[in-house]
Amino acid sequence: MPTVTLQEAQARLPELLGQLLPGEEITITDHGQPLAQVKKLERTLWPSKAGCYRNAEFWMAPDFDAPLEDFKEYME
Repeated sequence: MPTVTLQEAQARLPELLGQLLPGEEITITDHGQPLAQVKKLERTLWPSKAGCYRNAEFWMAPDFDAPLEDFKEYME
């Protein structure tokens, strides 16, 4: 578990938190004594859920998955 001084944590807290993986902890010390532990939480909410892209406006050709003429000889 990494440790940082209180002064370092005050100066670089966003950077330190950005480097942590979910579940990882850092200990903040003051004058060599542990003062606090910070733990990055596991993500519980995701930006989107499966199947949420409703009413999408896109077009796909009817022959989208048809074999290409260039590879016809390989498909036989």
